[in-house]
Order: sequence, then structure tokens, then C-alpha cells
Amino acid sequence: MTVILAGIAAFIAAIIQRITGLGFVLVLVGPIVLLYGPVEGVTLAVLMALVASLVAIPMVWRHIDWKRSWWLIWPGLIAAPFGALLVRLLPDAALLLVIAAMAYVALLAGHLPALSTSLTGRCGAIASGAAAGFMNVASGLGGPPLAAYAVGDRWPQRSFAASAQLIFIAFDIVTVALRGVPVTPVEDVGTLVVATVAGIAIGTVLSRNVSPRIARGAMLVIAWAGATVVLVRGILALFL
Repeated sequence: MTVILAGIAAFIAAIIQRITGLGFVLVLVGPIVLLYGPVEGVTLAVLMALVASLVAIPMVWRHIDWKRSWWLIWPGLIAAPFGALLVRLLPDAALLLVIAAMAYVALLAGHLPALSTSLTGRCGAIASGAAAGFMNVASGLGGPPLAAYAVGDRWPQRSFAASAQLIFIAFDIVTVALRGVPVTPVEDVGTLVVATVAGIAIGTVLSRNVSPRIARGAMLVIAWAGATVVLVRGILALFL
């Protein structure tokens, strides 16, 4: 039953990712952390995010901004080991709270104009890339700093969404290397991979008819609910 529920979550997350270009881990992290725990859950979420980006990137290859991507990738690779250190040092209850907090930051970042306007040029790219790399390893939620930079630097949406797939591939590979491969049975991981690929395929079809606004609305509802449940579980874990 656990892998079925996780597969459904990965399928929905992949559909939203394909339509909007972002949001895969934000949608998936709540359910999968509740099902597999804060360490294994995030590792699985990042691995599935890597699959989603690898499947999607051939469709968006021609829109990638390689120069901008590089200035976001290398600071993230430098910051990534510090995220792994945080994961190793914190107990599960604290990790749940950290993941919930980062999810809330991810959801609220778009409503902080001062944040976006300060993230421009090379300095903004370095700061955003470093934050994204750190958050990606710690919680799988590396997207919000990238999105904030895209808004502040007026990065065209199509180019940003395409470039984000390349950036996520780099960050996700490093994250899996630092966190280690999942300990979940191979057949269960395979099921999640199939669900993710199927979601990307269905999302490609739906993207012709479903408004990104509707997909973003669904993403926000699922993400807020998931973050809140993870937060409650983390608080309860501190006292149990």
C-alpha cells in the first residue's frame, strides 16, 4: 500500500512538473516523507525528480540558457555538502521540522518581492544557486531560490523552465551521491520511476489543454497540506 500511495503522489507531481516546469518535489515531499520518513523520503523524492528532469529535458533542450545555468550550478555544487552535513547531524524529528520549514519558505518566497528584486546579476545567481544546492540536499526543495532569481533577473519563463531541468539534473545527481541511494526495495523504486515517467507523459498531453494556472493551484493545495502534515508530525515526534 505504501508504494501505491507514493506512486500516485509521484504521478501527480510529474504531471504538474510537466505543465508548469516546477513543483515536482514541492508536491511530492509531504506525502513521501510521511510514508518513508525524512531521510529515505527525501532521497526517493530527489531520485524521482532526477528521473522527471531527465525525461523532460529532451523536450525543452533548445530553450536552455547555458550561461545562466552555469552561474547557478557551480555555487550550488559547492554548498551541497553542507546540506548533507545538516541531514547527518539532525535527528528525525528535527529533520521533519526542517523539511516543513523549507517547504513553507518555498511556498512563501514568491510573495516576498524584496527577495526577488535583490537577486539579480552574477551576485544574485551565486546566492540563489548556493541556496538552491544546499536546500536540494537538505530537503529536496531547491526550486524556490531559482524561481526567486528568475523573477528578479527577469528570466523569460520558457527559458527558465527549460534551464531549471538542467540545473535540477546537476543538483539531483550530487544530492543522490551525497545522501546515498535509497534503501527501499528495487522493485518499489522501479514502480515509482514508472509512475513518474507516466506522469510526465500524461502531463505532456494535458499541457495542451490544461492551464498552467490550474496546475499551479493544484500544486499549492497539495504542497500546503503536505507541509502542514509534516510539521505536525515533526512536532509530535519531539514529544513521543
